Amino acid sequence: MKRNRRPSRYLRFVAALAAAVLTAGGLVVSAETARAADVDVATNGGFESGLTGWSCTGGSGVIVSTPVHGGTSALKATPAGSDNAKCTQTVTVRPDSAYTLSAWVQGSYVYLGAAGTGTTDVSTWTPSAPSWQKLTTSFRTGPATTSVTLYTNGWYGTPAYHVDDLGLVGPGGETGQPPAVPAGLRASAVTASSVGLAWSPVAGATGYTVHRDGAPDVNVTGTATTVTGLGPATAYSFQVSATNAAGRSARSLAITATTQAGGGGGTGADLPAHALVGYLHSSFANGSGYTRMSDVPASWDVINLAFGEPTSVTSGDIRFSLCPVAECPNVESPAEFEAAIKAKQAAGKKVLISIGGQNGQVQLASTAARDAFVSSVSKIIDEYGLDGLDIDFEGHSLSLNNGDTDFRNPTSPVIVNLISAVKSLKAKYGADFVLTMAPETFFVQLGYQFYGSGPWGGQDPRAGAYLPVIHALRDDLTLLHVQDYNSGPIMGLDNQYHSMGGADFHIAMTDMLLTGFPVAGDTTKVFPALDPGQVAIGLPASTQAGNGHTTPSEVNKALDCLTKKTNCGSYQTHGTWPALRGLMTWSINWDRFNQWEFSRNFDAYFGG
Repeated sequence: MKRNRRPSRYLRFVAALAAAVLTAGGLVVSAETARAADVDVATNGGFESGLTGWSCTGGSGVIVSTPVHGGTSALKATPAGSDNAKCTQTVTVRPDSAYTLSAWVQGSYVYLGAAGTGTTDVSTWTPSAPSWQKLTTSFRTGPATTSVTLYTNGWYGTPAYHVDDLGLVGPGGETGQPPAVPAGLRASAVTASSVGLAWSPVAGATGYTVHRDGAPDVNVTGTATTVTGLGPATAYSFQVSATNAAGRSARSLAITATTQAGGGGGTGADLPAHALVGYLHSSFANGSGYTRMSDVPASWDVINLAFGEPTSVTSGDIRFSLCPVAECPNVESPAEFEAAIKAKQAAGKKVLISIGGQNGQVQLASTAARDAFVSSVSKIIDEYGLDGLDIDFEGHSLSLNNGDTDFRNPTSPVIVNLISAVKSLKAKYGADFVLTMAPETFFVQLGYQFYGSGPWGGQDPRAGAYLPVIHALRDDLTLLHVQDYNSGPIMGLDNQYHSMGGADFHIAMTDMLLTGFPVAGDTTKVFPALDPGQVAIGLPASTQAGNGHTTPSEVNKALDCLTKKTNCGSYQTHGTWPALRGLMTWSINWDRFNQWEFSRNFDAYFGG
């Protein structure tokens, strides 16, 4: 949440990443000598059959007849805006085998790589190739790896690059027949947000893929898994296929499992079916003016007190106090403030302390900071009789250390200690403890493309850094309301970039949360969908509140699309979620400044 607007973090990220690339040295890995039995398993690496076998982002790739390295055709791919013109092909490989990847390239900042190797993904690049230059790298597949994705890409803002005679040399992937279709698919341990699945083993299979209704596939090695992030009282269709080095079987017969009734994770069940969340400037004033707690209208179901801030960035010691009289002449007394909180709670509202904000950087880099965080936040909750905690960590509060690449098993201290601290608070206050989070798109949806410092070590380590926190706390999470504002363009599940300010942005960003997505494009690391009852859309209440203000008519279009699948425009969602919890705004004060336009529209839409 912003006391004042500021430039997009996403754009700063792109600039910093480009600068890192410009100063980095080229990495070339020596090729392994091909064995006599090895073959080229890439398809159409000379591009003589057009783009057959290849997929390029945003239509960036075309076939040209000049320049070429061999034959009569080559690939030309042109970066544009935030698209780096990435072209990919997935090929079949053998497990635990050595492969050499090479290609001839022309252009500036041309990349060649392989992802999904099951070991260490590899890449190589050249900063400048005015004439044809060969790039080569090598890797070994993992013990259960039967396919890898080859890719080329350029860089943001650079001219077109060319690729020709790309090859992947190693053992051929076709080793006999694909496995038989799995039998005996069945559901077990069904909850309001998850379904356990099991099936009979298939002879010769090295892995299995679970398919659900158009959601991203989930790859597993065993014959059982639990699909999480589902909505309550909802029917889901599942199938499973088996894989080995020769390929994938057909899908099994579909089964349908209906999740149990109930709210999402955390304590969402005692919120209204559709809730309105707002931030109240309680500790400071800005151009919107100070609003007393007793003057907050009944429309607001969750009121987040902004902000609790640390005594220093790394102390973990959080403090909160009401706005000084000199800054807020109409501020109420502490006794009046506490009495107004109790009155809101008696009316069924939730009042939380929000930690962080634009100025409140919090880095729990040590266990001492973690423990101070738990102690000091508990003191604030107890002093004011609050219902829970909102985490609004921004700026440099969360980042991923180099080598911390799996959101499911984070190792960075600031991430691990935050998760531990919140779990301690949840354990202390019990099932009624309300937990909400308000990350920016940079820390969540950007994780579809970039995660941490990335495979080359040059990315902003904050990219996607909220994902391990959300994932670890999803069973305790009441509401996630990502800030769909103050954001640069973000790629959605349609692999197109979406910009803030209209219905399309909110539809695409929310669809990612309710569908799930592979993190940094790695299909073995899929961030599971959240329960729709755990998700609200975050928007600014007025044009003064933040970049990306969305008019009421566009807000309603987004709600129509997500809850009814009408008024969707060009973006096609992966489901329909009538149980979407609601909306969040920065802020109650700015909504009052804007004649309550935001909350009035919410009430009118949901019949409040």
